[in-house]
Amino acid sequence: MTSRVMLISPAITAALREARFDDGCSLDAAGLRLAQAAGGTLPAAERAWASPTVRCRETARALGLDAVPAPELAGLDAGRWTGATLAEVGAAEPQALASWLADPGSAPHGGESVRTVCDRVAGWLETAAGMAGRTVAVVEPEVVRAAVVRALGAPESAFWRTDVPPLAAVELSGRSGRWNVRIGRPLGAEGQGLS
Repeated sequence: MTSRVMLISPAITAALREARFDDGCSLDAAGLRLAQAAGGTLPAAERAWASPTVRCRETARALGLDAVPAPELAGLDAGRWTGATLAEVGAAEPQALASWLADPGSAPHGGESVRTVCDRVAGWLETAAGMAGRTVAVVEPEVVRAAVVRALGAPESAFWRTDVPPLAAVELSGRSGRWNVRIGRPLGAEGQGLS
């Protein structure tokens, strides 16, 4: 049995524009408009899930998906850094930020480490591998990164080397725990013909 999983990153928000750790903000007008325009371009799916964040749930709705929130697809818990910009954290805690970016097991912010997120998402992928048909999930960029790292068997250090733009689709297909990855298909007019 081949399983197909399409992971879609959320549309743009003020937090994404400002390189700020997500603080629960909604999509901005441009992001909402782009997500609505991309709605008709998605392939049919047997199930739809979403990270429980506001921006992922709003993106899923704008895409026309009746997505079920999935806690295991939550974004990385940034602990006390939530709501701060990367520049603010770098100025206030340069050593902690450097440690977090260099060591996948580090969580100086009191939240999750990159390793923890990768492991959590890998567990979800194992579950998804047992489901026939297509799954579509609107998830935070770090969930997409974690899925790609685990699907490819890449080192966790590759997590930060994977760019995930807003409203991009990453498709995984596989069976017996072996995944193939199709990366970075834009949704909307540019991504017409998604299979």
